[in-house]
Amino acid sequence: MAMRFKNLDGSGPHPFNTVFKWAVVDKLSGKRRKSPARATVPHVEPDLAVLATPPAPGEGARLTWLGHASWLVQLDGVSLLIDPVLRDAINVVIHRNVPPGVPVEKLPPITASLVSHNHYDHLDLPTLKQVGARVITGLGHAPIFQGEGLPFSELDWWESTQVGPVRVHYVPSQHWSRRGLNDANQMLWGGFVVEGSSARVYHSGDTAYFQGFKEIGARFPHLDAALLPIGAYDPAWFMRFQHMNPEEAVQAFEDLGALAFFAMHWGTFKLTDEPLDEPPVRLDAEWLRRGWPRDRVHVLPVGGTHTVRHG
Repeated sequence: MAMRFKNLDGSGPHPFNTVFKWAVVDKLSGKRRKSPARATVPHVEPDLAVLATPPAPGEGARLTWLGHASWLVQLDGVSLLIDPVLRDAINVVIHRNVPPGVPVEKLPPITASLVSHNHYDHLDLPTLKQVGARVITGLGHAPIFQGEGLPFSELDWWESTQVGPVRVHYVPSQHWSRRGLNDANQMLWGGFVVEGSSARVYHSGDTAYFQGFKEIGARFPHLDAALLPIGAYDPAWFMRFQHMNPEEAVQAFEDLGALAFFAMHWGTFKLTDEPLDEPPVRLDAEWLRRGWPRDRVHVLPVGGTHTVRHG
């Protein structure tokens, strides 16, 4: 099947020979960095009594990191999940390094699940079916959700939909999609801007650093929180076209003009070659190098919660 979607710069996924060099040749020849399969990542027990009730209109947005790119975002009486992957493993072989911040059975009632793209560490069909909420995602995902009993909405970049009083916008990212052998870039990838009465939250999905951050910041000024990936970047020659390292994520944050940085996409699944606990160390060093205020960067523990609001 021909590729349907492309990045803003016209690029698509790596060709097969490049993937083969990364996945097989460099591994067998010992060129790839070796690091432990596990690491200690901070984890706290969530306050389920607090999470049971979303903030009311005017009370901002409550953000709870569930691990990897999974978040519980609550605002204006609505509870949303973004990229919920809450099982013990993805693809059977890649197991969690740290348990999910809130197990599925202990989540509050969810109004909608937002899915940035179709990679298995972001679109986990068993989790979505267990949650049972409407799914909001990019164009082309109907083959996954038809027949699953889940209502779903597909959005193009810059389109939006309403979830109760909350507006959900789908925005570009620099990435790619594949779920099977012959469906490369048949389904759109992106991020989300979640807009309520007193908070505006951006979740980038998976993305490389790209010029789109400046446009997102221009179209959605005064972002109260930017949830940005800081892991899965090594080796750089292969990963930088699809993921950001911590320094690039900080530059993306500056481009967006957001008020607060929230780190994600690290410490949960061992997907690439850097140590699982390295990304926040590099993030901290880059923040220090720039001399920015410490209260604007948040590396939450898995299960940790923080509330943001306008002004």
